[in-house]
Amino acid sequence: MTDFDAIFKAYDVRGTVPDQFTADGAKVIGGAFARFVAGQGETSMVVGHDMRPEGEEFSQAFGDGALEHGADVIDVGLCATDMMYYASGVLDMPGAVFTASHNPAGYNGIKMCLGSAAPIAGETGLDDIKAMAIAGPDPSGRSGTRTEQHMLPGYVDHVRSFVDVSSLRPLKVVADTANGMGGLVVPAVFDGLPFQLDHLYPELDGTFPNHPADPIQPENQWDLMERVLATDADIGLAFDGDADRVFLVDETARAISGSLTTAMVARSILIKNPGATILHNLICSKTVPEVIAEGGGTAVRTRVGHSFIKQVMAETGAVFGGEHSGHYYFADNFRADSGLIAALVILEMLSSHDGGLADLVSSLDRYAASGEINATVDDAAAVIGHVADVYSAGEQDRMDGLTVDMGDWWFNLRPSNTEPLLRLNLEAADDDEVARRVDEVRAHFAG
Repeated sequence: MTDFDAIFKAYDVRGTVPDQFTADGAKVIGGAFARFVAGQGETSMVVGHDMRPEGEEFSQAFGDGALEHGADVIDVGLCATDMMYYASGVLDMPGAVFTASHNPAGYNGIKMCLGSAAPIAGETGLDDIKAMAIAGPDPSGRSGTRTEQHMLPGYVDHVRSFVDVSSLRPLKVVADTANGMGGLVVPAVFDGLPFQLDHLYPELDGTFPNHPADPIQPENQWDLMERVLATDADIGLAFDGDADRVFLVDETARAISGSLTTAMVARSILIKNPGATILHNLICSKTVPEVIAEGGGTAVRTRVGHSFIKQVMAETGAVFGGEHSGHYYFADNFRADSGLIAALVILEMLSSHDGGLADLVSSLDRYAASGEINATVDDAAAVIGHVADVYSAGEQDRMDGLTVDMGDWWFNLRPSNTEPLLRLNLEAADDDEVARRVDEVRAHFAG
């Protein structure tokens, strides 16, 4: 039996197979999704899946449930998450893709959206879909139809439209797609471009035989770093399992943070869109709003999470948004995130830069950061309250957890949505100061 309470998260559905999530459960959720979108006036949906072993079975079952509840299903087969968003956008219909993103083998899940890739999260529909799933099927009497549609060629053209292809120059690029969906979309997008692509682990294999498809963990970038150095490459690209995120490695095998990538893309966007509004989430480096201001843009700070970013993009007319976690959102991509679009924008910048990526990013590397540090606590709210009292002299806000700015250093402390964890992100002038301040803040967790 599928454990709906366990697998419905803040932004998506995700759990272990088969103890938490089964094909029968996928069918029930498909029916619930069809009923939910019917309430929005939608009678059709896009459904796809990634390379995990049960992906095709689960997506077929989801589609069966939707059909029984009167929805027409466009089956796009194997797809990256941002490819599903593209399909939802160009077809202007809700979508669902079976993926567990960066989670290890043994997990599966569903990312869902409304028409034109509009986000669905807890309060904007996911809670309702969960309630309908728990209540059980309620067939409409009308049976929908299922058709197949090949979206990859259109997706490739769409991704390339974000750069001037004629301005690209020969570069050596190493891409580690970690046996994830990047193995499908990366070579398709790069085909015919003036890049020498060295592709690590291109085979689609949801058992992840080489390393986990979670590039935010430094050890999962080691193979990429070694290959960049061994081949004298210009850049390394590390994609996660569903290929909607990318992390960069420069020619010296140094990892580039999501914050610095956000700052680079923002700089490029502002050249093409003077005065534009650009979003960044609140755990991004201070470098990001500084670069946006220096480029004549307007920086808007948001909560962590795709649903918040997309909502604020719609409200502000922002053309781009970035998260420290490697998600990059583009207004012309239906406000959805795409690692491949971000990668092409960086390659376009590098093509016109008289120097390497390390030089390109050097002016942005202004602070040291802790990365996200997780701590298990009994009462997250109590710890946050105590830490707020300790640092009452700093500038504070509660947009997402607790953010404290002490002038020459700052930190954010926020609870996990799904676990009894506190997540600490801290930035200061240098690594020694970061280490000292992290120890200082964490010492108050037991207070």
